[in-house]
Amino acid sequence: MGMGPDSSWMFDLTGTVIPIFLAVVIGIIAVSAGRGLLQWNRNNKSPIMTIPARIVSKRSEVRQQQLQDDSNNSRTSTTYYLTYESDRGERMEFKVDGNEYGMSAEGDRGVLTYQGTRYHGFRRQPHYSTAE
Repeated sequence: MGMGPDSSWMFDLTGTVIPIFLAVVIGIIAVSAGRGLLQWNRNNKSPIMTIPARIVSKRSEVRQQQLQDDSNNSRTSTTYYLTYESDRGERMEFKVDGNEYGMSAEGDRGVLTYQGTRYHGFRRQPHYSTAE
């Protein structure tokens, strides 16, 4: 026989556990890549919609990344989101750039152009104040 029962668990670890773990990790990566591709494809097939809408909320998400060097620096990146509401009451949130985010205010009305989950822009209608 030669091999005792104590050496067989090592074989089990490399023979079954690690390949299963790798398969799971690869599966997760494939699923998320596939989902991204599906969404991209769905967006391409979606019609480009232009609808009257108003901005109902704004939010930003700050992510901090620790840089892998000796300086102990971290880099922050901010992602900006605007939530629009259509005349029919549907709400949609889109990622926008910082400049557009800064120029947008809650309650702004205008025309929203989008394709699936892809943001194409928002044309604000000028407000005419009735106070004068």
